[in-house]
Amino acid sequence: MNTSRAGAKAVGNCMDGTISEIVARIHDTPQQSVLAVAGAGNYALAWLLGVGGASRTVLETRVPYGYLAMTDFLGGYAPEQTVSSDTARRMARAAWQRGLSLREQDAPIVGLACTATIATDRTKRGEHRAFIATWDDQGATTDAIVLEKGLRDRAGEEDVVSRLVIAALARSCGVSAELDLRLASPERVVTEAVRHAEPVQRLLDGDASWVTVHPDGRMVVDGDAPRALLPGSFNPLHAGHTELAEVAGAMLGARVAFELSVTNVDKPPLALGEIHRRLEQFRGVGTVVLTRAETFIKKSELFPGCGFAIGWDTVTRLIQPRYYGDSETAMLRALAEMWGRGSRFAVGGRADDGGAFRSVSDVNIPYGFRPMFTEISEADFRRDVSSTTLRQGMGIN
Repeated sequence: MNTSRAGAKAVGNCMDGTISEIVARIHDTPQQSVLAVAGAGNYALAWLLGVGGASRTVLETRVPYGYLAMTDFLGGYAPEQTVSSDTARRMARAAWQRGLSLREQDAPIVGLACTATIATDRTKRGEHRAFIATWDDQGATTDAIVLEKGLRDRAGEEDVVSRLVIAALARSCGVSAELDLRLASPERVVTEAVRHAEPVQRLLDGDASWVTVHPDGRMVVDGDAPRALLPGSFNPLHAGHTELAEVAGAMLGARVAFELSVTNVDKPPLALGEIHRRLEQFRGVGTVVLTRAETFIKKSELFPGCGFAIGWDTVTRLIQPRYYGDSETAMLRALAEMWGRGSRFAVGGRADDGGAFRSVSDVNIPYGFRPMFTEISEADFRRDVSSTTLRQGMGIN
């Protein structure tokens, strides 16, 4: 419903009966949300929290107003333009990811974001506009509006934007909301909805940080962070992988999942079909975490505090300066960063090319870093098999 210019003055942050009713219906849905607003949308937070049952809906609210606060909220991404549809979507995705880590049981999560520039204590040269985005398992929806400058004061523009926030959240929760947005005749809301691609493609596109693939094939984007991983190419998966995961899990104090990076330091990214082929090996066997973290320093950034099950040969590469631009200083710095993030390694031994059994005790680990590495004894684990040897035996690359 539109309002006349005369009726478009500020009404403050009072919540009317219609908003109260819609918020109550939102609280009755199973969705839980994290909301982030910058520039406007603050009334909406107060309205959501002002109706009983808010704890069922609101997991957290964030106000990343400053540029550094926004960059931090977006995981280090520095937006070229803070008030834009792209930034709103990125904020909504960050809110959704935060919600996944805070949710209770398996409640569906909605990440909602608002970024706006509205009337303030000085005259602005540009448009007064707002972008409200929601992000959930199915897709992302963005509402954009340009407000007519000079029609309202700051409180009036805040009221309009906050109503849009409530309407967007209601839509994401499946609540029908006949809400007067108090728009003037020249103003209109432009809505764009995009459905997500399938999970693996989202990872390849950079739209997901990781994908968890359960033994039954079910995929979850950016779900619970793993506590222990066994990285590998798994081309093919063999008994050495599964046995090492089982033994290392007891040492690391967590069930070990298998981690497959779809990117490689020396090779092109894995194709979608190849990823699915390798995943098929794990049906009924174990959980796989797909990432784009081809190095251990990236894995530690993605999963702080995670333990890793690795082989002796991997340790030898981990401490070689040539993998760090031929810089010993860079190698030591990387080890220090991983240790600082709580990374630790359970290391299984194996036979070298000459047939001699090698363990982490045979590796000249830099002074001071030995506590990061725990040796798995030969008695507990030895399986002299490699994917390379198996591929050669099968006549494939």
